[in-house]
Formats: sequence, structure tokens, C-alpha cells
Amino acid sequence: MKDLYPSRHATVAEFLPRHDSVVHGDWNADAPITQEQAERFDRDGYLVLEDVFSDAEVTYLQREAGALLGDPDALEEETVITEPGGREVRSIFRIHAQSHVIERLAADARLAGVARFLLNDDVYMHQSRLNYKPGFQGKEFYWHSDFETWHVEDGMPRMRALSMSVLLAENTPHNGPLMLIPGSHRQFLTCVGETPEDHYRQSLKRQEYGVPDENSLAELAHHNGIIAPTGKPGSVVIFDCNIMHGSNGNITPFPRANAFLVYNAVSNRLEAPFGVDRPRPAFIAARGEPQVITPITGPLMEEALT
Repeated sequence: MKDLYPSRHATVAEFLPRHDSVVHGDWNADAPITQEQAERFDRDGYLVLEDVFSDAEVTYLQREAGALLGDPDALEEETVITEPGGREVRSIFRIHAQSHVIERLAADARLAGVARFLLNDDVYMHQSRLNYKPGFQGKEFYWHSDFETWHVEDGMPRMRALSMSVLLAENTPHNGPLMLIPGSHRQFLTCVGETPEDHYRQSLKRQEYGVPDENSLAELAHHNGIIAPTGKPGSVVIFDCNIMHGSNGNITPFPRANAFLVYNAVSNRLEAPFGVDRPRPAFIAARGEPQVITPITGPLMEEALT
């Protein structure tokens, strides 16, 4: 297949045109979001849904997240990523396969149903993780486009995927919330630098390859601005796979915790990587025959698997 989004080949970064839709389906009265929300996602590349989950459901999810954080030895060792230079847990990957509660969350119609509409296809879980940003110790996530890495290192062919960040703790302007550059999803910014072998071992802690250059970032930020959606637990931030995003470190005493779910269209399943010889492990990027998600309705607690 022709590489429509070549990156990490040239010595100078460039902006390439986007060849894929943002909202892949046509809005209708049965859609799980309003027409205005669909248009906003198409224009800005992100959408914030407030009060998606009830207080009881949020407590249920927080209890599970706390239990997982409290017993990392019970999890698959390679999926637990610590902060650079420390022992605090930064992320837990493939969490939907290690927690029945998160598995149910990923299949919830309030999330999966929206993903199916925006991508206009059956969906599966490309990647899942719990992101923790502990008080005082949580480090930054540098600016990046997820798709650039998923394309180059995983083999995701087209921009037909999206992420959902389910807030499990209050995200304030001060404790390192997600930052986005609205509209940056409309172009593909290439990156410079040959990817080292087994790059993921370092990049999950601190990414140094597959990150945009400062001049291009400054151009995007000056033209489009930067926004940092905040909200209380139970809110959901949905963002396009190609939007430029990152977050600051957390030097407050207030921890940040989010469940991070990546939905990919079944028609967009992974191929051979476009920029490395060996794809990243399956706990980072699901390969093979997709496990199609069937959306489930009703409160989370009623359908939790045992």
C-alpha cells in the first residue's frame, strides 16, 4: 500500500494534507451526539462530553483504578509503565484485558456508540490504558500526534481512529490536564529522526522520536491557539487520532487519573509498520483479527463481568 503519510524519512519536517475524513458518518436524528457536536468535532478535532457517568458509576471506576494502582504486581509486568527516573506508576496498558470493569467501560454504548458513529464502522480497542499523574511527581507528556506513531510504528494505515479520555479525578488548569491545539488535526505534521529499535521501551516513559519540531509546533499554536479541557470525574474528552496534544507535569498535590481508550475502525486494522522493521508489542497496539465491540447499554455496575 502507498504510504499516504510518510514520516521520519526526511531531514526537514513538513505539513502534508489529510486524506481522510474526521467525521466518517453522516449525522442523522438517531446519532448518539447532536449535529452541533458532530460539526464541532469535525472542525476542532475534539469534543468534551460532561456528566456522561453518574456519581455512583464514577465511584465504581475510581475504586477499580485505585485497586489496580495499589497492586501492580497482579498485572502483566510489561504493561505497567513507571515515571522516568522514579517508581510511581505512569500508565497501565491493555487494561481492558486485565480488568472486567474497564472492559465493560470500553463497551459502554455512551462511548463505543459514539465511536461507531464518528468512525462509521464497527470498532475495536486499538489501545487502552490508565494514565496516572500523581501529585508532585507526575511528569509531562510532550506534544505529539498519536496517529504519527501509530502509523509509523504500528502500521495503522488511515486516520480512522479516535481516543476517549474518561476523567476519573478532577482535571483542573493546574494538575497537568490534557492540552490540545484545535484544528491541528487537519494537517499531518511529519517528524524528523530515524526510529531506534524497540523505541517503545523509552517512548512510553519519555518520547524523543516521533515528536514534532518546535518551529512547526509554534506555527500551529500561534495560528490555532491551545486549549486545556478541564472537568469533573465522569466527563469524557474525545479527540481525533491526528490532533496535536500533550500535557504539563503535575506539581500540585492533586493527582490526575484518566481511563484512556482508543477505538479504531475494523476496516482500518493494522498492517506492517510504515517506518520500522518490527511492530510494537500487542499490549500497546492490538494486531490480528479485531475483536469487535458490541455496545452495551445500562449502568456500568449491572453489566460488570465477574
